Amino acid sequence: MNKFYITTPIYYPSGKFHIGTAYTTVLANTIKKYKQARGYDAYLLTGLDEHGQKIQDIAKEKGKTTSEYVENMAKESEALWKKMNIEYNDFIRTTQPRHEKIVEEIFDRLMEKGDIYKGEYEGWYCKPCETYFTQTQLVDGKCPDCGRSVQRMKEEAYFFNMKKYADRLIKFYEENPDFIQPESRRNELFNNFLKPGLEDLCVTRTSFDWGIKVRKDPKHVIYVWLDALTNYITALGYLSEDETLFKKYWPADLQIVGKDIIRFHGIYWPIFLMALDLPLPKKIYAHGFIMMRDGKMSKSKGNVIYPETLVDRYGLDATKYFLMREFPYGQDAIFTPEGFVERFNFDLCNDLGNLLNRTIGMINKYFDGNIPAYCVENEVDKELEDYTTNTISKIEEEMDNIHIGNAITDIWSIISRTNKYIDETSAWTLAKQGETKKLEAVMYHLVENLRKIAILIRPLMEDTSDKMFYQLGIKSEELKKWDTLKQNDLIPSGTKVINKGEPLFMRLDMEEEVEYMKQKMKG
Repeated sequence: MNKFYITTPIYYPSGKFHIGTAYTTVLANTIKKYKQARGYDAYLLTGLDEHGQKIQDIAKEKGKTTSEYVENMAKESEALWKKMNIEYNDFIRTTQPRHEKIVEEIFDRLMEKGDIYKGEYEGWYCKPCETYFTQTQLVDGKCPDCGRSVQRMKEEAYFFNMKKYADRLIKFYEENPDFIQPESRRNELFNNFLKPGLEDLCVTRTSFDWGIKVRKDPKHVIYVWLDALTNYITALGYLSEDETLFKKYWPADLQIVGKDIIRFHGIYWPIFLMALDLPLPKKIYAHGFIMMRDGKMSKSKGNVIYPETLVDRYGLDATKYFLMREFPYGQDAIFTPEGFVERFNFDLCNDLGNLLNRTIGMINKYFDGNIPAYCVENEVDKELEDYTTNTISKIEEEMDNIHIGNAITDIWSIISRTNKYIDETSAWTLAKQGETKKLEAVMYHLVENLRKIAILIRPLMEDTSDKMFYQLGIKSEELKKWDTLKQNDLIPSGTKVINKGEPLFMRLDMEEEVEYMKQKMKG
């Protein structure tokens, strides 16, 4: 069985997670479930980056010890992912001994190799980003990443010799053009950072103590990126007594990050791995942000939307569907309450829900709830089969290339084409004219396409998929497998659909729901 190791970034627990964080995690989980459906041994890692001055300061502001604060945030995080049915295989925390011990060892090894040396750092420091910048890197005197104020700082520090590996990384980029996705992010890193030349990287701090200490110089705390980035291998047991998982799953097949941290994952991370003589990940994908109509989400603007708000009111599947459908590949998406309600009403209620309800209603009306045997009686029957099969191939290609929004659009094109098939075949006319054989073909093809749709949406909308199988009377696990998608005659004749199906989704009132979400965003 082929393996597939996929990671999210480990999230910084500086506050409650909004739908942007949920998007990243749902994306990773959807890809994992898809890979499992295709027969892969898929392994998903997520977790928290719990060290750093910012965390220490937030805990102090809240009147908690830093340990208490991160413990509470870890519980909240795990509860959210449970609520969202995220099936991760491991949840790594950088405060766990299994991680800290290995980071200490990695630091020692890199220092022994001469890749880390002691010096003095003076520069402009952004506390929210935990990053130093030179004067020329600042934008209007502020942090180039987040736009916040920076402060001048000078302290003794250890540095990583990035220059030593720069040419090797450039060569790797040239030989592996798909390493960073999308291409625009790769070009940005290559042209703006690699080609102009890399500066050595500050990897320790002495001005705070919430972090992993350098064994041989404990007044130094190992700085965020050397600590945080290595989680992807420490979680697998790298340099531990049991390296079974590491040997099985590394290198990662896909690492998903937000575009704001692609520089660290696309430059620092591969160089750290080169220094450790380890293979690099096969692909790193940097997605965009979820934006609001008036710009980025922020509490001060009163425009933050949390995943719990959507899940509790509209259900998990509708929430995940919106997040995955709205994101263009590698670009930003815009969340609006109106857009959410429209997707819910048109895509989920009208297109998918009505297709299932109409089909079950007709099979009950014309065949006492029994699915007829497979047959092709109309030219349009074959056209529907061919369209569906061709579109499934396209969906698989898009899923493999992380074009999840496009894949979902194409699943919905199958739904639309199947709805159109009902109109083209005029089942009610066939019944009136006594065209029983043609009517049997129509009913079978409707159920068959609904079976396929239930399989296709399963990595994203498992509960809806289960409801569809139940209403269609499909109990056999064989008929729910991905590798049956291009077969058209598997449903046994006489399979009984339920007498009256519950609607998959209930239509929302636009005005009422928009007002509800706006009030929730204001807190």
